[in-house]
Amino acid sequence: MQLVDKDYEGAIVLFWKALNSGDRVDSALKDMAVVMKQLDISEEAIEAISSFRGLCSKQSQESLDNVLIDLYKKCGKIDEQIDLLKQKLKLIYQGEAFNGKLTKTARSHGKKFQVSIKQETSRLLGNLGWAYMQKMNYMMAEAVYRKAQMIDPDCNKACNLGLCLIRQARYEEAQLILEEVLKGKLPGFDDSKSMKRAQELLKELRSMIPEQYLSDFLGLDDELIKGLEQLVNEWSPVRSKRLPIFEEISSFRDQLAC
Repeated sequence: MQLVDKDYEGAIVLFWKALNSGDRVDSALKDMAVVMKQLDISEEAIEAISSFRGLCSKQSQESLDNVLIDLYKKCGKIDEQIDLLKQKLKLIYQGEAFNGKLTKTARSHGKKFQVSIKQETSRLLGNLGWAYMQKMNYMMAEAVYRKAQMIDPDCNKACNLGLCLIRQARYEEAQLILEEVLKGKLPGFDDSKSMKRAQELLKELRSMIPEQYLSDFLGLDDELIKGLEQLVNEWSPVRSKRLPIFEEISSFRDQLAC
């Protein structure tokens, strides 16, 4: 009904019957949640996972978490999404993700492929950074994206990092990162998508540059540039160099100690 007839309502009825009779609960719960998301009843899908995941195998919990993250994103439940992403990162830190293995087999569009712990960590950090951006916590999002880029860099996260810096009025840093994307040297470079987004962000950046920063883009002499930078430093409040995400990630150890 789901795949051939496209009868999603009928498929949900059968998934419920499978869950209540204990028939392939792992796949029935996951597939039903995906169908519910397609029907824009994500709240019901979240409730179903919460009610039935206790009947599912340990091996299925990670995939159910991934479905939940998508559902939280669909519903705008940003805080719940952040909490779950942190929980999954904590499992990686504890060595419990992927059932203790360094890789796992994933499936997308009917094709199987291998995912490493390194790739999964970077992916989760990218999702966490995006969630912080939705809360307009750009300093925290920047810290997360920087950490993700250190682990497994790609163009999409680089563009998001550039956007975080633009939102913090740190135009020079943003320009350098976006120009790096346009050079095509980062993994995941895509001529059509990544380049277009980087170009759009650079255009937005240049339209927002305050007058005191124009010298950097117009190529004025170094002495004038240094003078303007000194004025900016005098006007700007002192900002801590320690990024908060490292405090949050390091707090995992404190939680474990408790």
